[in-house]
Amino acid sequence: MILIKNGKILTMAGKDYEMGSVLIDNGKIIAVGKSVEAPEDALVMDAEGKIVMPGMIDAHCHLGMWEDSIGFEGADGNEMTDPVTPQLRAIDGINPMDRTFEEAREGGITTVCTGPGSANVIGGTFAIIKTYGKRIDDMIVKEPAAMKVAFGENPKRVYSERKQSPSTRMATAAILREQLMKAKAYKEKLEKAKEDTDKKPEPDVKMEALQKVINKEIPLKAHAHRADDIFTAIRIAKEFDVDITLDHCTEGHLIADELAREGKYVISGPHLTERSKHELKNKSFESPVALWKAGVKFCIMTDHPVIPIQHLPICAGFVAKEGLDEMEALKAITIYPAEILGIADRVGSIEVGKDADIAIFDGHPFNATAKTEAVLIDGQVVYRR
Repeated sequence: MILIKNGKILTMAGKDYEMGSVLIDNGKIIAVGKSVEAPEDALVMDAEGKIVMPGMIDAHCHLGMWEDSIGFEGADGNEMTDPVTPQLRAIDGINPMDRTFEEAREGGITTVCTGPGSANVIGGTFAIIKTYGKRIDDMIVKEPAAMKVAFGENPKRVYSERKQSPSTRMATAAILREQLMKAKAYKEKLEKAKEDTDKKPEPDVKMEALQKVINKEIPLKAHAHRADDIFTAIRIAKEFDVDITLDHCTEGHLIADELAREGKYVISGPHLTERSKHELKNKSFESPVALWKAGVKFCIMTDHPVIPIQHLPICAGFVAKEGLDEMEALKAITIYPAEILGIADRVGSIEVGKDADIAIFDGHPFNATAKTEAVLIDGQVVYRR
């Protein structure tokens, strides 16, 4: 049993405590309040003068998929041999022993949604994992969590260089539609096979993987920067009645009113980067601010390794600098990504019954000079300065 006491508790659940305590047992939060009683044998962590908050969550990154300081040998995020690879699973490419997991923990990031890159029209499934562990199977929160699809420049560039489709935005959309049509047809065959086993289709790993999308068990995770690509993603999701999150959404501030009417979730970023290609020409830290003002549910991400994952709170701080309410900015890296990813019953806030994923800082995490004092994941102290 662990008692964190005397800290400024930012719960992300409505009620904060200028000086409060959190009691943890068996990996779960069992009490939060101004005064919490604990057994005499509890491990006591005195957080006086410190900020205690939920472990942060990065809703879109590639942690463990592109390993640190290696190059090609550690690059396992893009299978650039086929534009349609829904059968690929992030858990088969993540290396949890990579140094960046340690850096994530030291930065207070305790949960991530990580997976394939955006080379392919359909790239494979993301997984939601904790950032502590040696074996990926023991770190999983939710798997599969989403099916990666990509619009815009990336699939065009990759496959036009290979002299194959897609080399246009039209082809990217057409390929995705074709695969979703096939997945629906495959589902119909599976339904008929329940009554007549002779009608069971030949096994198809790609179509099997897409069934979770068609059945709305997981959303499409749509890489889309430019406004027209964002609208194409929404259009296709509507056509096939599937769920979707809008990832990157770089030009979201240009269409914030439209996105508010659509009611789709946005995973915004990375903003702390150069404008390295044409579709990023309107990139701005003001984008999440405009989404917030329009009433769009959003969170902030790093796209690690594009931005090193430990800088997630700095990214949120820059957005606050542009006008986002400070507490909203904190929620955009804690409870909001948890809600968007569908894991808010476990993480994202300091509440009784939730996983004891907690970060303690000696200053505000938006301050670049603030140091991480300690981090707990599932009630285990995984970092202490």
